[in-house]
Amino acid sequence: MTDPAVLVVGAGPAGLTAAFELASRGIGPVLVVDREAEAGGVPRHCEHNGFGLQDLHRSMSGPAYARRLARRAERAGVRVRLRTTATALGDDGSISLAGPDGIESMHPGAVLLATGARERPRSARLVPGDRPAGVFTTGQLQQWVAGGLPVGSRAVVVGAEHVAYSAVLTLRHAGVATVAMVTDLPRHQTVSAFAWFARRGLRVPLRASSRVIGLRGHGRLESVEVEDLVTGAVECIDADTVVFTGDWIPDNDLARRAGLSMEQSTRGPLTDGWGRTSRPGVLAAGALVHPGETAGLAALTGRTAGRRLAGQWSSSGPGRGAGPVTGLSVITVAPLCSVVPAVVDPRDAPARLLLRSKVFSDRRLVVASQGGRELGRHRLRHSTPHRSLSVPGSLIARADPAGGTVELSLA
Repeated sequence: MTDPAVLVVGAGPAGLTAAFELASRGIGPVLVVDREAEAGGVPRHCEHNGFGLQDLHRSMSGPAYARRLARRAERAGVRVRLRTTATALGDDGSISLAGPDGIESMHPGAVLLATGARERPRSARLVPGDRPAGVFTTGQLQQWVAGGLPVGSRAVVVGAEHVAYSAVLTLRHAGVATVAMVTDLPRHQTVSAFAWFARRGLRVPLRASSRVIGLRGHGRLESVEVEDLVTGAVECIDADTVVFTGDWIPDNDLARRAGLSMEQSTRGPLTDGWGRTSRPGVLAAGALVHPGETAGLAALTGRTAGRRLAGQWSSSGPGRGAGPVTGLSVITVAPLCSVVPAVVDPRDAPARLLLRSKVFSDRRLVVASQGGRELGRHRLRHSTPHRSLSVPGSLIARADPAGGTVELSLA
């Protein structure tokens, strides 16, 4: 293949959607590379429904959603190359690829990184105890179940956010009973309908304000030690499977090696509302930028980046719409802990800002201020950890472009 106009790294929802937007607007050739053997990203391992609601306005299973995004991109003229890893971004704009046919170098007009995120495994969470079989992250669990491998019979799920309830459904699909969900927060962090179904429909007990303090088992997991953070009591739950969910970290190796500026709170590349990074010609979208969000939201950020780049391409020439990122820094005040994007031009603000909170809070009013001057307010529907708190980008439209950092806080 000749050098593509745009090379997209990652064939998940964000990458495939961005590629579709570019190709359908006449930008090409567009090449998507992914190290996996199939396109579609994480959803292809999730048999349950609920995918596609945010971006396609319909509900479908994860595999069906993944296939739809891949087919749509290919029909628009996007070329997808699988089992291929992007190993380096050169200072001259080149990108090195390693695949079944060996190593090659390309010089695309622009690069869009959509490499996704992963969950921290048990070792990174420093959970002590034995080292038995039967310990998974949600992603590992989904791949085992999709491959028909035996998982176990009794499982403990560590976490109570969206992905934890996805793990419960995956275990159910594999014929595994979830005997407990454990979270160190005082209640679940998913939508009420999911929590109700797990508690009432599947009879899964939630151990809130608790944490896993040890795994026991010789050869195979036998029990999980759980400590109640309120009383200090320790209970051993009989289980041969434990699934560690959430605690996301972006797959940012390629971005870091390329020297992109990183956002400290998310550990993803620093971007503006259109996906532009600190390096001209390089954009980023999806879970790489906001780890832990839904597949639909990742696809929407890919759509935004693709449309913006295509529009700038037509008016300013190839690649010129790809950065570098400029604008005002946006920061959060505790208990808020992150905001995406963290750089915003008030004259060209994105449609929304995504916030995260460390704790549950009764304070629902987000206040934007700059240099002690209030810019605007927005009332949240909820203030829940591990879930996006969406506020309109217009909240900071009154900011002075030369006035310094914008702060977001709860009142």
